[in-house]
Amino acid sequence: MKVLVDHTRCQGYGNCVVAEPQVFDLDNDGFVQLQRQDPPEELRAGVRDAVRACPARALDLED
Repeated sequence: MKVLVDHTRCQGYGNCVVAEPQVFDLDNDGFVQLQRQDPPEELRAGVRDAVRACPARALDLED
C-alpha cells in the first residue's frame, strides 16, 4: 500500500492526523505531510480511516 496526497486539495482539517498520527502530520502551514508513504501492515487500518475521513478528498491509496 502506498499513500498518495494531492497537496492542491488539502485544506488542513487534520482528520488524517487524528486517524493515524504515525503516518500523517501537519506541516508548519497546517497542511498534510506524510511521515511514511508505505505504512506497515499494523497501521493500514488507520490509514484507510484517514482516507475516508478527509473531507477534501486529498488522500488516496495505491495497492
